[in-house]
Amino acid sequence: MPAKDEEFIPTRASLLGRLKNWDDQTSWQEFFDTYWKMLYSVARRSGLAEAEAQDIVQEAIVAVAKKMPDFNYDPEIGSFKSWLMLIIRRRIIDHFRKNQRKPHHGPGATPGHAGSHDPDSGTGTGTMERLPDPDGDKISRIYEEEWEHHIFDAALERVKQRIDYEEFQVFDCYAIKGWPPEKVAKTLNVTMSFVYNAKHRLTKMIKEEAQRLEQKMV
Repeated sequence: MPAKDEEFIPTRASLLGRLKNWDDQTSWQEFFDTYWKMLYSVARRSGLAEAEAQDIVQEAIVAVAKKMPDFNYDPEIGSFKSWLMLIIRRRIIDHFRKNQRKPHHGPGATPGHAGSHDPDSGTGTGTMERLPDPDGDKISRIYEEEWEHHIFDAALERVKQRIDYEEFQVFDCYAIKGWPPEKVAKTLNVTMSFVYNAKHRLTKMIKEEAQRLEQKMV
């Protein structure tokens, strides 16, 4: 069964426009369902515990909601992908910074900085760039990796909707689960030629779909 053209496509300009309406619960649920897993993975891989990561994701979604009425999409200026990265990155760094400061109340502490910046600024520069990040731009790198996984999953889901179940099952076992081709052929009762052809064809389809989705990204 072919997928609808707009399904599984990460945030589109049309969705961003709908998010300006706070009462559009359907669109906000769509946004949350699309992005929470990716943002949660970024937080966890950055070193946060499960509960901390969940809190960070909620904070990021709230920040998006607060800024969305003033958010204007202009691909010539910057992408939503980058803007969302700045939001989650700020919150993760702020979380670590607050934890580091908790036990330090001696003469060496620097007063007056907590709460002195605007973490929701849409510029992507300023105070956030001066926050401690001992691993360089580790969080940004993690975000890019998770974004690629996000795109792959979306492309895979779209391709899955367009092919026979048997062909996808072969691809899943061989290319994703890593079974030896002989085991795939024997277990699923197909020829070795079918196994190799399925992997080649679906790999090409997924790559093309991922490129298309990336171009539709905002």
